Amino acid sequence: MARPRAKDLTERELEVMHVFWGMEAMTAAEARDRLAAAGLDRSYPTIANLVRALEEKGFLTQVNEERPFVYKAARTHEEVSGRLLGDLIDRVFRGSRADLLYRLVEHRKLTKEERRVLEQILREDGK
Repeated sequence: MARPRAKDLTERELEVMHVFWGMEAMTAAEARDRLAAAGLDRSYPTIANLVRALEEKGFLTQVNEERPFVYKAARTHEEVSGRLLGDLIDRVFRGSRADLLYRLVEHRKLTKEERRVLEQILREDGK
């Protein structure tokens, strides 16, 4: 079966995934508590439904057979963010990474650290 594309994540599912990317494994209740601590207060049934949907879509994996069920991320942040960014480049910028970079820099002034990282990436890419 083909893996679901990252763009198939809803905004709320992505919020839940961010919690799982920061931890090894956890229950839906623990995910709800971590979201609440981050200022995203959602009801337990809402989070439990999101966790089940993420498991069905292949973004989370259940790691035990007994209750409470424990889940862990099945796809890395790098994989999901890379696919989302690739989709953005294809759909919005018609495949032009140069246009994306131009809009990114034009929209917000780069910090010195961001400029340093970008220059390092460009140097490494040119090797």
